[in-house]
Formats: sequence, structure tokens, C-alpha cells
Amino acid sequence: MDYWELIKGSYTGYANYLMNEISMPGWHNYFYWLIAVSLFFLALEWMKPWRENQSRFRKDFWLDLFYMFFNFFIFSLIIFNAASNVVVEFFNSTLASLGIKNLLAFEVMSWPTWAHLLLGFFVRDFVQWWTHRLLHRVPFLWEFHKVHHSVKEMGFAAHLRFHWMETVVYRTIEYLPLALIGIGLRDFFVIHIFTLAVGHFNHSNFQLNIGLLKYVFNNPQMHIWHHAKTLPKERGYGVNFGLTLSIWDYLFKTSYIPSDGKDVELGFPGDEEFPQTFGGQITHGFIGRVSRDSSNRHR
Repeated sequence: MDYWELIKGSYTGYANYLMNEISMPGWHNYFYWLIAVSLFFLALEWMKPWRENQSRFRKDFWLDLFYMFFNFFIFSLIIFNAASNVVVEFFNSTLASLGIKNLLAFEVMSWPTWAHLLLGFFVRDFVQWWTHRLLHRVPFLWEFHKVHHSVKEMGFAAHLRFHWMETVVYRTIEYLPLALIGIGLRDFFVIHIFTLAVGHFNHSNFQLNIGLLKYVFNNPQMHIWHHAKTLPKERGYGVNFGLTLSIWDYLFKTSYIPSDGKDVELGFPGDEEFPQTFGGQITHGFIGRVSRDSSNRHR
């Protein structure tokens, strides 16, 4: 395999894809789905804000808005798409040299569409839940995750304020489980749009009583406590790790909702010294120091 040609093809291919996304709106266009979902939750926040004293364009709104497009598109154009294609090709070539043609453990694409979509969603969300816990437990990963926890006022766009290394970590860990069940690009697109909407909802300045569904799906009144600056000592590594589903937190005893959390202070200990600029944040973890007490997450 000519890896240089693969790298060049990855850059030109993704550049063409991105240009088509921007210039050709359509139902399968993720760029405009992102905009539409974001505008929907922005309208909800403006029409019925949960925290009425919070500005319409809250603190760091424009920074978070830039993060949305950087993490989903610009980062892939700069390096991630090419790098991931090279890694996947090298991984598959290594398997082939060992006589393994593919990683498919069992065929799901012959199942009804709803069945393999549901399976793919549950597998991905479960893997992401454990990955999220790792971001809180492993000291050097926590340094990257601090970017997301540097949010001081919650709103839908805070959903996508995260360090680019999180993309690397999540995609690396979830690749193998999804490959084993053979989830295709169409399924991944549908799953991703759904999780995007729920993630925006979780971070939005909006209150909605979802009844018993709160034990299944994450929601703003649950997720706000994940961002709380101060938590009990025994919860020092964090709470409410669910990205889309809350069920994992209830099953593994990491749920924590002592009150509605409307006015809880957000952040983490020492966030006053955390970089406020985009450049400072995306280099943090490489340039920033790991805290001496790695267990002191939210105390």
C-alpha cells in the first residue's frame, strides 16, 4: 500500500466532500443537519430559558460555536481524516498478513433496519460511556477533558466544546466494537444525528419534564451535575457520564441529581487559571501541567 498516495487522496477526498457539504444542501448533508439542530435548540433557549438571567449569547457562546465546526469539519480536514485512514489501512493490512480478512463477528446488515440501528446505537453509547469515565479517571486524559469542563455557562453549543484529542480517543476505542458488528456509514450517520440532537439537549439552557424517560435518556437537569464545580468527596471522579443514555449511570451507580441544579456553579477546581483562548485550550494537555493530585477532579 502506498501510504503517501493514501494521505494525498484522503486530503483531496475530504476537501471535496466538505465543499459538497457546504454547496449542496440535502437530507444526507451533515453540515446543514448540524446547523438546523443547533438553530432549533437556540430557539428553545431563547423562547423558554431555564436560567432566565443568562444572556441569550451566553459567556463563550461564539467560542463554542467555532468549536462545533472545528471539531466536526476543520480538524478532519487538517489532519484527522488522513491520519485515521492511514491507521485503519495499516491495521487492516496487519490483520491480512495474519490471515484475518475482516473483523466482522456476526452479520447485522441483513437484520431489519431498526434492529441494526438500535444495536449500533446501544453498542456505541455503551463504549462511549466507558470512554467518558476514562477521560475522568486517567490523569493525562483528564487534562484534555478539562476543555469541555471549562464551560462556565451552559448552553447547547457547549456540547461540542472539547479538545481534539477526545476525537482521537473516542474513535480509537469505538472502532473495534463497531467493526465487529459491521455498522455501515448509513447507520452511523443516522445514529450520529440522533446523538447530536440529544447531546445539544443535554447541554441546553432548557427544562423539559421527560417523566420516567429520565431513567433512559440524559437530560439538562441530569447533565448539569456532570459539570458541577463542587461534588461530594466520594464523587471526586465525576458523575452522570452518559452521553445519550442515562441508563448506564443508574445501572453502574454513577448517577447523582441532588436537586434540579439550576444555579449550580460549573467548572472544576483551579479553572480560574485555565486557558480562555481557543489556541490555549487546544494545546492544553501537551503544554499545560497535569495536576499534582490527579484524584482531585471536582472537589
